[in-house]
Amino acid sequence: MAAEIIKVYKEHLPSLRFIGKCYTNIDRIGGFGHKWGEWFANGWFGILEEIGELKDVENGYLGFMRCNGADYENTFEYWIGMFFPVNTSVPEGFDYIDISEGDIAVSWIKGKENEGIYAMHEACISKFQENEMGNFRTDDKNRTYFFERYNCPRFTEPDENGDVILDYGIYLS
Repeated sequence: MAAEIIKVYKEHLPSLRFIGKCYTNIDRIGGFGHKWGEWFANGWFGILEEIGELKDVENGYLGFMRCNGADYENTFEYWIGMFFPVNTSVPEGFDYIDISEGDIAVSWIKGKENEGIYAMHEACISKFQENEMGNFRTDDKNRTYFFERYNCPRFTEPDENGDVILDYGIYLS
């Protein structure tokens, strides 16, 4: 089965701090899977988990992206990290993005990791627009904020067919 969107909804997030590490297009080797490997090998999620993640929201490990669509090559950022309460102290070696309270559009992408779940951006955007959630927030540099959320257990525990569910979110204005 190819990857498919099985659910679309709106979620509200409080003001928060995203803590992680930033990568750009020059860090790509196909994608950013090798950077995730570095995170696990170096125990960087363990450092963040010691802080205590943001409570009362869907959370998990995040592949957080932002870019100005008019200048994708020069503005694309891919961050790996987690959401935390505002003003959380940032551990040495990490950086952060403060994000104001707001709504996000979320889709659940179901499929196998090697069968296209990471290549569903355009399909998610279309599905959000079909569901009247197409007014995407931009920041002062005209960057849109979107992310992959690796929720436990939806993503971490495959079903009987080996499928997982990847959350895909984008901030709304």
